[in-house]
Amino acid sequence: MFLSWLPENISTYGGEIDSLFWLIYYITLAWFIVTIGAMLGFVLLFRQREGRRATYITGEKFSQVAWILIPTALVLVLDLWLDFRSGDAWAKARINVPPSELQVQVTGKQFNWEILYPGPDGQFGTADDLQMDNELHVAVNKVVGITLKSKDVIHSLFLPNLRLQQNAVPGREFPAWFQATKTGVFEIPCAELCGFGHSGMIGHLTVHTAEEYDKWVKEQWPSVMAEALPRKALSRK
Repeated sequence: MFLSWLPENISTYGGEIDSLFWLIYYITLAWFIVTIGAMLGFVLLFRQREGRRATYITGEKFSQVAWILIPTALVLVLDLWLDFRSGDAWAKARINVPPSELQVQVTGKQFNWEILYPGPDGQFGTADDLQMDNELHVAVNKVVGITLKSKDVIHSLFLPNLRLQQNAVPGREFPAWFQATKTGVFEIPCAELCGFGHSGMIGHLTVHTAEEYDKWVKEQWPSVMAEALPRKALSRK
């Protein structure tokens, strides 16, 4: 029920992150019900009654202090449980990174995303590099590595459908990755207030099928791909 609040997950590691939200939702809901129930119970049990005087409580007895200690201990246990559960999600999203099949550089600047593709040679800093503003094209089920930078202020690359968010700080490079499991077009907003044009800083991720992505590559590098085809045919011979 509560997970319908989240955008559709199309990431390989999004399920682990969503499960943490699920756990937090229901722990919070259960705690809310217990708290409100206790408050209503106290209102009814200890309401003003004729002939019944209020009792002054000093809090020196353990039975009285327990009303604070026990809930505090429960909150601590639940917090440690969430920390333990989040370890697997963090490891899958940030530590156990698979080899990327496409590497791109994403640079945030006021107020758009500059996305640099290495071209068919797979190397940055060569003649076939291609830069596009606000357009990230990938193939479905392919691991995409991102090198994130910023030209001016702090930005935050946010791919909500991929459960990916990473700040970009001037002068530093940050790695990130994702593997989309569904085709479609998805928004790439900036999640950090970066100036007066922040609300308009939105790019788009296009996840193609393998055939559509090959077609897109040929459209972007027609001469390079035309030269590569004969070389591939000769190498097969």
